[in-house]
Formats: sequence, C-alpha cells, structure tokens
Amino acid sequence: MRDRLFISHEVIIPAGSRCCPNHLQRNIEDVNLTSTTTTLNRYLITQLIRFLRSEVLRSERVRLNFESQSHLQDKDYIDLLGISKAAFEDMLKYVEAGVKPTQSRTVRTSLAIFLMKLRGGESNRILSTLFNISKSGIHRSIKSIRSALIEGTFVSENLGFQHVTREQIIHQHTRPLAQTLFGDTTRPQVILVLDGTYIYINKSANFKFQRQSFSFHKGRPLVKPMVIVSTTGYFIPIIGPYFAKDNDASILNHIMKSNIKDIRSWIQDDDVFIVDRGFRDSITYLQDLGIKVEMPSFMEKGERQMSTEAANTSRLVTKIRWVVESANARIKNWKYLGHILPSSQIAFIGDYIKIVCIICNKYLKPLSSGNEDEDQALGAKMLYLSKQVNQLKEQVEEQHLDRRSVCWKEVSEVVDFPQLDEERLHELTCGSYQLRLPSSYAQEHIEGDCAIHMHKEEDGLLRIRMQSRHTSSKTYQLWIEYEDGDIIAWYCKCRAGARVVGMCAHTASIVWYLGFARHRRDVSRIGVCDWGEFLEDATAVDSSESDSDNSSDESTVEEYPPPPPLPLLSSM
Repeated sequence: MRDRLFISHEVIIPAGSRCCPNHLQRNIEDVNLTSTTTTLNRYLITQLIRFLRSEVLRSERVRLNFESQSHLQDKDYIDLLGISKAAFEDMLKYVEAGVKPTQSRTVRTSLAIFLMKLRGGESNRILSTLFNISKSGIHRSIKSIRSALIEGTFVSENLGFQHVTREQIIHQHTRPLAQTLFGDTTRPQVILVLDGTYIYINKSANFKFQRQSFSFHKGRPLVKPMVIVSTTGYFIPIIGPYFAKDNDASILNHIMKSNIKDIRSWIQDDDVFIVDRGFRDSITYLQDLGIKVEMPSFMEKGERQMSTEAANTSRLVTKIRWVVESANARIKNWKYLGHILPSSQIAFIGDYIKIVCIICNKYLKPLSSGNEDEDQALGAKMLYLSKQVNQLKEQVEEQHLDRRSVCWKEVSEVVDFPQLDEERLHELTCGSYQLRLPSSYAQEHIEGDCAIHMHKEEDGLLRIRMQSRHTSSKTYQLWIEYEDGDIIAWYCKCRAGARVVGMCAHTASIVWYLGFARHRRDVSRIGVCDWGEFLEDATAVDSSESDSDNSSDESTVEEYPPPPPLPLLSSM
C-alpha cells in the first residue's frame, strides 16, 4: 500500500507509521504533507527501486490494464464490465477494505475480473489469458470480490426492504401510469410487480436434488429466484432461489407465510401486487392479508376468445406488468447468469443475482419512468376505454359477417384508407409492443396470400384474414372500420382481439401497413431476411422424380423361387 501511494500520489509513508485506512483508500488528498522532502537510507532506496522494477515488469505482462484510469475509455468500461468508469470507481470503494492486493493483481484488477466474468460469462481460462494471471488466481479474485460485496455494506445499503422506505418507493420508484390505473390518488399505495425467473444449472448426480431441480415446463434443471420490482423496474428484494418444482404461487405463499425478509411488516393494507396467471393459487391468501392483486384474466372454459371486458382489464395489467419481464431480461444480459451454471456455483447464485440487481439499481437507468402529465392522460384514457364495449364485434356477431361471403368484395387496393402518423399509431395501440411486429406480419402477407375484402354496402368496413405467427394451420379474421380520415373501430377473432384498450398485433399490422408504411417505405424492403433460404427442407421432394424411381424399381423386381420345405423331425 505504501509503495502504491508513492506511485499514484508521490507520497512516501515511512514504515511503521499509523495511518487511517479511510484516508489511505478513499481520501488520500485530504492528508496534509508534513514535509516536501525526505531522507532515505540505502536499504529503503533499494527496496523502492525493486518495487518500481517489479511494477514495470508486471505492467509489461498485463494485457488488460485497469490500473490507470486513462488507459481505457468510458466506452471500454461499459463494453467490458457493463458499467461506466465512474460507476467502477464507486463500486471499488465497497471492496477496497475487504480485499487484499497481491503481487499478481490489485483490488482494481480483481474487481474488473469479477465484473468481466459476470458481464461476458467468459471462462476462467480465457480470463487468465486476458489478464495474464493464473487460473487459480482468477478463481481467488472472483471469490474475494463476491465475498467483499456480500459481507460488506454493498447489499444492505442497496437491496432489500430495509434499504428503502415505502415513501421512497411511492414517490421515486412508482410510475404515474401505475398509480392512475391501480392506485388511489387520495392515498397512494405501494405497487409491486412480482415474477419468478430461471437460472439454468447442470444435471446433478444427486438424484434427489436432480428431481427437485428439474423443470418439466422447461425440460431442464434450473433454480427459480423470485424477483420483486417497482413499476419503474427498481429491484427491491431478490428472494431465493427456490427449487424448480416450486411454482410461483407456492413460492409467494411461502414468502408471505414465513415472513421472508420481514415483508409483512413492510407491506400494508391495500398495497397492490401485479402478477401473471401463474400466481392464481395465491390470490385468495393475499386478499385475506388485505393485499390487492391484479392479474390478467382467464378465458372461460370452452371459450376461444376472451370477452371484451376481460381483454380490456388484462391489457391494463400487461401495460404495467411488462416491466418485470424486462427486469428479468436485464439480469440475463449479464451473460454468466444466462449460461448453464455448474453445480459448484449453486450456493452462490443468489449472491450473483443480488449483485447484478444492485448494479442495475445503482448505475443503470430505470426501465420505465414516464412523464407525469402524459401518464395521467394515458391512464385516464385507458380506464375510460376499459369500460366500453366493442360495437364492431357485436355487429359482426349479429350480422354473421364472419360467415357471409356474398356481402364482401375483394379489392386490390384500399385507396381511401386514412393516412396515419406514428403518434396516432401509438394512440391507437396504447403502447409500442404491437408496433414492433407489423413489419414481419406485413412481409409474410405481402409475399403470400392476403386478400382484403370491402363491404359492398357499408363504406369503410374491411375484412382481412391473417396468418398466425405461431401455428401454420391457424388463421384469424379481423375487421377494421374507418371514416373521416381516422380509424373508429376494430375487431379480431384472436384470443385478445375483442379489446378496445389498444388493439391486437394482427389488427395493428394492417393499420400500420395501410395507414403508414406503404406511404413512407419501399414495400419490397419491409420485414427481415428469410434465413430459411440458407437451409434445406426435408419435405421438399420432387414428386415426379419420386414416382419415376418407384416405377423403375417395380420394373426390375426379381422373382425368387420359394424356399424348400423344412425337414420334419423324427419322433424319438
């Protein structure tokens, strides 16, 4: 430490001096120099020269150098470590006191190794080559940094229910749109979004653990951490991981009944949990605790489509719930957690996830923040629409427009379809997800068979049949009504196509193409490359060649004489 301070700050601290660790590691600039000159004996000069020589030799061997702040740019830190240079310096403060430097690696290098391992998921052998440190040294670096972060103040100050108050979550980490849709403006509540994520692991030779950790849903062994975030994507606690055999509902029930992380003293009556359908078995218990639960609706037994009311309320939930899916994806962006982890790392999976979530909280932008005025306006609009009925759906069912063909005429082009801008498209879809798919839908139907029919008697009423993007044998009929230069109604026969809070991706694709894309883009360049052109299809067999092969085989069949009868065995 004394020698490194001489290199970095030109300060010589005599051996045996008593020094404040806080000033040495963080605030060395605040130390007042007692003298600008010093006297060194022959031994100290020799030791200093030896140290400088070893530093020069070590720097020549280093391939990735994180010792000098000027050696790598901020972009290099982000690409290699996942965080900026300033964030790296801040994170370094949490580990300096808990990690001892060695001759082969400093604390800065150890932290860089740890972050590079998480970010890129490189093997210890590759890291050993990049940093010119032995494989065992890489292993010790990762272990020491992980222990320093978990055992120090890094976790307690930045993750868990104890590190943040309810008021901070409500006022700093809750999107105004969520409060408008599910909160109470007179008494704001905490709104949390919950979901389990997956971390894949290797098969275990312990048969009991293998059965517990095998997921029949995913068809592979895994463990399941429970992720709880605010509506801006801010990680609050990470609980677990749990066995793969435990579903989301049983995990949440265990958390609440066992009061994990003292959650029941933090949660209050009328707080809102936003969950997916996998939590359905825990709804009754949560409601008994005074917690409001918002979950997408189920279709009734025997039905093929959700009602307009159910589809509308489900859209309100998914408008907020997507943030936890993006939060889980943000965790998997750290490639080490996206890989299949060896069994030796199972004990530390929870530690790695906590560290990654803190990095996301502390050093990355919120996933979803929103503008207060825009969110309140959008929320009020969605609440109003959720109480409306789909009049076009009723018209289709009453007049049997899905079965009658005589009232429709096929048209090659819809000339009077209203032209729309991107702002109007976002208003119609109530979001951006549906606008990510239209180019792919349009590409398939431009190249394939997509007939557009117009009603013979009612101007401005279209019928289109769309191919499902998941199932080749399934298609959906949809209807769009327009007048006076705007879209006024829509209905699709897909699962959620009856809603009026936004529109499904099938309807959005037609509206996007007819009202926007064909006026602004080269139609031949819509979509993405069909990579199937570079693959072989085993079902593509020329029937004429197959028939000729069969006929030639039949003409050259040789007839063999029947085999001789077997001799009878004589009786004994």
